[in-house]
Amino acid sequence: MNHWIEHLATLGARFQPDSPTQVEDFGRVLATADLEQGFAAPVSDLGLMGVSGEDAASFLHNQLTNDVEHLGPSEARLAGYCTPKGRLQATFLMWRDAESIYLQLPRAIQAPLQKRLTMFVLRAKAKLRDATDEARNAAVLGLGGAAAADALRARTGTLPDAPYAKVDGEAGTVIRLADAFGQPRYLWLTTADAAIAALAAWKDTLALGGNAAWQLVAIHAGVPQIGPGTQEQFVPQMVNYELLGGVNFKKGCYPGQEIVARSQYLGKLKRRMALATLANAAARPGDEVFSVADPDQPSGMIVNAAPNGAGGADVLVEIKLAALDGEVRHGSAGGTKLDFLPLPYALDALDV
Repeated sequence: MNHWIEHLATLGARFQPDSPTQVEDFGRVLATADLEQGFAAPVSDLGLMGVSGEDAASFLHNQLTNDVEHLGPSEARLAGYCTPKGRLQATFLMWRDAESIYLQLPRAIQAPLQKRLTMFVLRAKAKLRDATDEARNAAVLGLGGAAAADALRARTGTLPDAPYAKVDGEAGTVIRLADAFGQPRYLWLTTADAAIAALAAWKDTLALGGNAAWQLVAIHAGVPQIGPGTQEQFVPQMVNYELLGGVNFKKGCYPGQEIVARSQYLGKLKRRMALATLANAAARPGDEVFSVADPDQPSGMIVNAAPNGAGGADVLVEIKLAALDGEVRHGSAGGTKLDFLPLPYALDALDV
């Protein structure tokens, strides 16, 4: 257990959580109303891969779905890593500083992904490392909702003014992500001591949550995260990844590029990702969903799921577009019903 998590457990204990498993969530699951009003969440289930060396950008440019060579120091981008068949093995939030390019992804898949990418470095002057516990990035806080910007600005001074903009300063790195509930969403990477002091100061003005809260707000932003249960299941367009800016169709070759491009320009897949809520809090990524009109085969798969504070779960689900017109249920045609909600962005005319 590192310095940050040790102190986080101590801080969580001060709020008297109901059980040890809730220490990082400060005793309760946040609901969507908390996310709308303002929240802060320690994010401990995401790792950070650092890539350095004079060929770092060109190496990653040839591996990922987005443009890395033109990634500027004041921006962040989404990017995917595909199999040769065009299926996503991972999705990343990506940014750079003067020394390295960083890829944020679930800790659960970081080690094998890092090992796999290292296999393809060959003669390139690029070195991959686990940057998760490096001092300047040791603590990761996610914030959002109406009260979050003022609270964070008081700690960092300046905030990014647009989604996927980045600001570096003495207080650390702040990245603005895609908005949720009509409010900005921020990721703050800083030292353990700075994060602990901020959480203590915010306990009366922001709802304090944890990994589940951060996952829930990302779900309502419509931004997918590939993890252990969903690797190699989706072409990027199946999870709306090109709509979110995670695919650059002009950048040239990368693993699976021909299939991803064919899916874009021929439009044969007829699948997209939707937002839904259901009364089953046990829903998990990788679970199948079924259309009542076609009960013998799954019509889609849950991409991400998080408890919603109302006893159920909110989910992002990859699904056949045709199934959206009827009743869809979790696990089987007799399972819990999914109620679909509007995404914060429009699905375009590409039927993939």
